[in-house]
Amino acid sequence: MNIRCCQRNFSSALPPLVPIQLPSPRETHFWYILPDEVKSVALLNRYSELLSPCERENVNRMSGDQLKKRALLARALVRTTIARYQTNCEINPRSLKFRKNIYGKPEVKWHKDDNFSPPPLHFNISHTSSMIACGVTINAPIGIDVEEKQRKLKNDIIAFAQRYFSPYEVKLLTSISDPEVRRQEFIKLWTLKEAYVKALGKGFSAVPFKTFTIQFRTSTLRRFHLPGNSVSEASEVIVESSNDPGNLTNNCLFALLEVAGSHYAAICVENDEIVRGEANTPMKLTVRKTIPFVEDVCVSGTDAVLPLRGIIEQ
Repeated sequence: MNIRCCQRNFSSALPPLVPIQLPSPRETHFWYILPDEVKSVALLNRYSELLSPCERENVNRMSGDQLKKRALLARALVRTTIARYQTNCEINPRSLKFRKNIYGKPEVKWHKDDNFSPPPLHFNISHTSSMIACGVTINAPIGIDVEEKQRKLKNDIIAFAQRYFSPYEVKLLTSISDPEVRRQEFIKLWTLKEAYVKALGKGFSAVPFKTFTIQFRTSTLRRFHLPGNSVSEASEVIVESSNDPGNLTNNCLFALLEVAGSHYAAICVENDEIVRGEANTPMKLTVRKTIPFVEDVCVSGTDAVLPLRGIIEQ
């Protein structure tokens, strides 16, 4: 599978994207695509037209058609997702440019001029072999991670956890006698930790997983609101620094979800309003399944998206 570079007129080659209003200041949008559902070679070639020459070269350099396809879909999802948001000018997904921070987290490199004021948009992407996801917020850094529920671990879970997780997390996993439940809880913890370091914009190398602890606490305060879902008792996610155990990080909002019945998804959003004591309303979460230029389906409030609780130490 080689990605073609077609020089056709952009407007005639692709149908228009369905425009979406920017998220509100207390809203997160989560988009996902299932690669197995994208079978049209013509559509994949259309996606390839959106990529920059450098992106296309990186895709073609990968070995194996499936890896190339997933990389192509990831870049196409980011570009089409950002481009569809209504701003004060129409954005061509092909014209978007990106840069990375010092830790490698990508962000949009907006072109500023007198006629365009770029939106304070933040995004983050995650993918497995069977799902690609993109999270979007306004004015708030975001990190997301998706993992397959049936992800198999080559190593013993406890031995693996001892290498990467905090003593508290290892103790919690060790207390679970059922091997399958233990595996599932390990994946949930990993997903939350990955989302957290990505929200910080630093990644695993700068913030090793072992330097902080994810804790679940029973709470009546719903940090995220998923329309159509009612959870009587929520699990509040708190981050504790290993270097300063008394320092509980409460300026992040977390959501832990089951998506499409096959994946766990974690969302972490930095939220200064919590620090200022103004977080009386939960963050609204809207989830959409998409095949760009083909279909967009809001699945919030359906069985395709279910909020999850973590295990709370008794």
